[in-house]
Amino acid sequence: MYTTLISVEQLKAISAVVIDCSADLAQPLAGRAQFEEQHIAGALFADINTDLATHDPALAVNGGRHPLPSREHFALWLGACGISEHTQVVVYDRQGMNYCGRLWWMLKWCGHEAVAVLDGGLQAWVAAGGALTSGPALPMAATEFHLRTPLVVLKHTAEVFADMGRPAQTIVDARAPARYKGETEPFDPVAGHIPGALNRPFNTNLNAQGFMKSPDELAAEFAVLLNGRDASSVVHHCGSGISAVPNVLAMEVAGLGTTALYAGSWSEWCNTPGLPCAQA
Repeated sequence: MYTTLISVEQLKAISAVVIDCSADLAQPLAGRAQFEEQHIAGALFADINTDLATHDPALAVNGGRHPLPSREHFALWLGACGISEHTQVVVYDRQGMNYCGRLWWMLKWCGHEAVAVLDGGLQAWVAAGGALTSGPALPMAATEFHLRTPLVVLKHTAEVFADMGRPAQTIVDARAPARYKGETEPFDPVAGHIPGALNRPFNTNLNAQGFMKSPDELAAEFAVLLNGRDASSVVHHCGSGISAVPNVLAMEVAGLGTTALYAGSWSEWCNTPGLPCAQA
């Protein structure tokens, strides 16, 4: 069973449901177009905006630009993809393992342990001569996905606000430094960050070759970032709960345990009346 990362060679040796999560937040149709141009043979496609988020208030469990659908609603999509609680799932993208983490986390949220991120993404698969194809995904035989106890921690705005400034909570912001500092904000109406948040851009988890850094490297970098704070106190966020997940994954790879995700993230925080926002 693979539960965090999986290498290209490991993937070639097993049977798994493989799902391409390629996306571009500025161009909602780009991910599917990239998938249909080229993807791992046999892979399915997950749309970050419609499959891995909902814009129906009756189904959403949080706010922000990419609200999570209810676990029950998401389980129906998983079953339609042929995923049961016994399926090994492998997720990937071509954007530095940024977007596929969303599906990795959501499966964990549904109690599914056997899900892993393809280390190096599509680029690593292509470089290793893995089989590729183009066009739409082929349909899968539907099954039923049974929800189990969540394996990850989801935080909501009220909880994050209640614990702000307390030692029991360390907020880590995965956005680029310019967005964290409030120098620019391409998506949300307010620039800045949650007061007291630390900044670790999600792409700093990768080495120059586009693979996840070693567990020792990651552990050392997070130790510097946390500066004595308890790793178990960490709550990750970003703009809308997507790019924060690479930090969740990296901390798990580093042996620092399962840390929490504030899925509403900055897009929910800065749109909630009365909440403080910091800059610089």
